[in-house]
Amino acid sequence: MNRPFHPHPIPLTGVAIGLCLSLAGCAGPVPATTAGTVAIPAAFKPPASLAAYPSAAAQPAGAWWRVFQDPVLDELAERAAARNTRVDEAAARLAQARALVQAAASQRQPQLSASAGAGRQGGPLVNAAGGSGTLLTLGVGASWEADLFGRQAAAGHAAALDAEAAAAQLQGTRLAVQSEVAQHVLALRAIDAERALQRDTLAAWRASLQITEERRRLGGVGEPAVARAAADVASAEAEALALDRRRAEIEHALALLVGEAASTFALAERTTDTELPHIPTGIPSEVLVRRYDVTATQQRLRAAQARAGAAQAAWFPSLSLTASGGQASSELSNLLAGSMRAWGVGALLSLPLLDGGRRDAARQQAQADLDLAAAQYRGQVLLALQDVEDQLAALQTLDGQAQAQQRAAALAQRSAALTASRERQGLASRLELLEARRHALQSQRQWLQVMAAQRVATVALIRALGGGWDDAAAQPIAQALPSAS
Repeated sequence: MNRPFHPHPIPLTGVAIGLCLSLAGCAGPVPATTAGTVAIPAAFKPPASLAAYPSAAAQPAGAWWRVFQDPVLDELAERAAARNTRVDEAAARLAQARALVQAAASQRQPQLSASAGAGRQGGPLVNAAGGSGTLLTLGVGASWEADLFGRQAAAGHAAALDAEAAAAQLQGTRLAVQSEVAQHVLALRAIDAERALQRDTLAAWRASLQITEERRRLGGVGEPAVARAAADVASAEAEALALDRRRAEIEHALALLVGEAASTFALAERTTDTELPHIPTGIPSEVLVRRYDVTATQQRLRAAQARAGAAQAAWFPSLSLTASGGQASSELSNLLAGSMRAWGVGALLSLPLLDGGRRDAARQQAQADLDLAAAQYRGQVLLALQDVEDQLAALQTLDGQAQAQQRAAALAQRSAALTASRERQGLASRLELLEARRHALQSQRQWLQVMAAQRVATVALIRALGGGWDDAAAQPIAQALPSAS
């Protein structure tokens, strides 16, 4: 995975939208926005309980999925980055944006054209003799519009910022897809472990049913007890089938993520016992630098500001320079003769006076777009901070839940061991032993489910952090955006 795309930094002391933004390359007034500020906290609230897990700081942050030590996950993450259709769509949008940058840049360059024509004309207005004739022309023309007040520069700057936003969006899409792959693979490993436990549980319920039926034949229990035991077997079978269905759904989702048909994609059953890694969160300002969605929204805000500047510059005069030269003749043989040459140069200064309110409406729309982009940027910053806090809170809760469920599973296992000892001594029935074992298996399954939720939440935290935790290459963010030139 490539290093995060960070074309421009974010102010450390606050998202002062409208105060720190300015239009590079525009000599006109800088458009303002009514958006407020976002106070960036100094630190997150990391769960202290997670410090017991091994830190992932030593792992390569670019290939963050390697912290789970799953070779299949490593392969699928790379395949998804190369073949996922959403990534392909984002790459195509980036190509479109870069083409628009080239188109905007071409408007600032001199335009040169060549022409050749032939026509037949007649009548007294064309020929004093009243007849008709053929006119052949050959010429070249050149034109250039001087960007006196930065309107074209602002349009080109906006297009370049849109391309930077598209590049950040591509990186964000790749991160989202790889995060989904990691969550699906980890969920699949957890379901495989659950299926193994469920098979043991089903075997225990079937053994319990056989003992109950034997006791009924001996007169020890009645028909209701057999019915309850048979219902337990049917319920366990239904749960096993539900796990099979859920595994197939996750497998099909993985096939879509890596760009393959579900019918040709399959993963072998496998469980995982990798210890849950602890992901260092860093500080909020560093996270905002890594977040692709924040970067993309920031560039869209800058592009909206550039377009607002271009809309204001539309009120200023424009200067166009033209030059032309060529030859004309009624005979093809004389077309290149020196006496048939003609040339001309010109300059046109245009100042808008009345346009029925069209330019003012365009300026108002550009200003509204700027205010909208500023609000979206501010909201995206708040959402990014909330996203990290949500995942930290989820991991803290799941950590406590996992510890409680682990104790429950250990106690259930001990209870089953004690019941087995009592059963060997003749102090407990076989049915009691099976019941204790079923309870131990159920507690262990619940523990597996909590651990699976922890791994999924860990991936969600990595995604919320921008796909990494190594800030050595992160740009400093305690600076404003470029000032007006």
